Amino acid sequence: MPRERITDSFTRAGLNLIKQALSIYDADLKLAVCNRPFQTMFGLPRSLVTPGADFGDTIRFLVEAGEYGAVTDRDAFVQERLDQARAFVPHYMERVRANGQTISVEGSPLPDGGWVTVYTDITSVKRQESLLRMRSEELSDQLLDHSEELALTNRRLEASIAQLQEAQAELTEMAARTRLVTEMTPAHIAHVDGDGVYTYTNRRLSSLLPERPSDIVGLSFVQALGTEVASLLEPTLAKAAAGEAAVLEFTEPISGRRVRTAFTPDDRGDGGVYLLSTDVTAEAQARAALEHTHKREMAAQLTSGLAHDFANLLTIILGLQTQLERLPLPQGAHELTAATRLAVRRGGRLLDKIANMTGARDASLAPVVIEDFIASFAPLARATLPDDITLRLTAEVTHPALMLDAGTLQDGLLNLVLNARDAIGSASGEVAVHLRDVTDTWLEITVTDSGCGFSAEALDQGLNPFFTTKGNEGSGLGLTMVYDLVKLVGGTMRLANNDIGACVTLRLPLKPAKAEPRPRLVLVVDDVAEIRAAVRDMLTDLGHRVIEAGSAEEAAALADLPGLDWILSDINLGEEDGVALLSDIAGRHPQIGLALMTSLPPADPRHSAGAARWPVLPKPLAPGMLHRLLSPEVAA
Repeated sequence: MPRERITDSFTRAGLNLIKQALSIYDADLKLAVCNRPFQTMFGLPRSLVTPGADFGDTIRFLVEAGEYGAVTDRDAFVQERLDQARAFVPHYMERVRANGQTISVEGSPLPDGGWVTVYTDITSVKRQESLLRMRSEELSDQLLDHSEELALTNRRLEASIAQLQEAQAELTEMAARTRLVTEMTPAHIAHVDGDGVYTYTNRRLSSLLPERPSDIVGLSFVQALGTEVASLLEPTLAKAAAGEAAVLEFTEPISGRRVRTAFTPDDRGDGGVYLLSTDVTAEAQARAALEHTHKREMAAQLTSGLAHDFANLLTIILGLQTQLERLPLPQGAHELTAATRLAVRRGGRLLDKIANMTGARDASLAPVVIEDFIASFAPLARATLPDDITLRLTAEVTHPALMLDAGTLQDGLLNLVLNARDAIGSASGEVAVHLRDVTDTWLEITVTDSGCGFSAEALDQGLNPFFTTKGNEGSGLGLTMVYDLVKLVGGTMRLANNDIGACVTLRLPLKPAKAEPRPRLVLVVDDVAEIRAAVRDMLTDLGHRVIEAGSAEEAAALADLPGLDWILSDINLGEEDGVALLSDIAGRHPQIGLALMTSLPPADPRHSAGAARWPVLPKPLAPGMLHRLLSPEVAA
């Protein structure tokens, strides 16, 4: 027998042992529970003591049985009782039944609607009161009346106490549920009074703002939050205390987390305020990355036309210089034409940098082991430094692997190391790169040097395009390119000076690698051996196994190999078609993952035909593209 049925059987047996009659009706005036004494006390048929029986039918049966004596208008009497039941209020009463039995009736409402009623036979008690009145000639009628009233009052008081105890238990249970819900809510809920002192907290402040206490009841706003954060919030708190609801978003200085706090005035009008604070760091990071992408798109639109015209002008100038150098020129003129040619080529390199900064680019995030990243970056960075400048690389990162665009990050850090080298100059010195995680929110990377530090002007404008302190030697795009890379993933970049030199701080969203990619067996199909080798190297670096095919015929045969996970084929295989190849393999081996790679533009019919069925990777491929293709279970 199921446990629920056993529990129900025991409950009914217990209710039947109670001497009092008991009935419970729900909000729809239908019987939910009753015990056997309820049936026997009023002589009710089985249909009226079955769950679901209508309260009105029961009242009508009792009226017709004479329970309430002579009733002139039975329908009106029943309707009156139904109206009283729908507007049920707690009550205690005593009445004499038609058979001479005296009963007390005690009713209490239920929290979700409906009510419970207990009927007690008090005939013997009333009989003793009557005998006491008849036999006690020495007692005055007034004393007897008071005695009866006192007994009635005591019974009513007992009923009221029971109701209050039940209400108190419900309130205690409700408060416990409310406390549990608020403490499980991933936000800080609190209340401060008119003096700025916390009167309630769900003890979630420390999870939102590190290094703060959890129990802040009785602490002032400044004591709980700290002077710096409190000063940010106090103006908005004052507005809310005056009755103006508001929402404030701010950055917590210690952790760098973005927090949104809603201030709601307490409607009691005593200057109190309710506060709801949530961590919106991930939202802010995504919003910043999206805004920066939109800025890049706008910059690309603005600069593409100018860059095109400028490139044409440089081409014309370069052509005229070539023609000019063929003419007989006076002494010294060739030096001028050579300088002009260098200037033109420098302008061309500048156009390339602008195109790289404003062109479409996606962050290719992939799991990166921090130790491996440092080990691969160290020789690249040391190669750019002279012997009298030392490089120090350190890391304090809790997670062994993070989701990063390793290639882009290396390029940015190399740029900063080169800037640090130039700042130190010909003197000996040190460049330090340090990685650490900040409150499980940011990956913070600092690059410091022992050079002269940033000038006031550089601190103010160093991230602006074309600003440089290197004169003709610099393009003014180095720091701007690093800033662009950081903003592209929703991070931040800050320039500062420390005791010994300059300090550049990058903060990237901390995204731990949630899973290691399972090694896959991949068939790479391309008719160019060099391309197959390049793709093979990228896949093996990601930990996968690779086999190669130089034609569609060879690939069709290798597709029958057991254990093959993926096939990555070029669309244009000389005289053969990669789309047709994958269509044939898909019919024979539906379990194999299929993808295409191509340098064809999206408008090409073959590109469109392939993209309608499978992923199409644009050439040149990048490791991040391959990782996302083969490892969908890894969080990006």
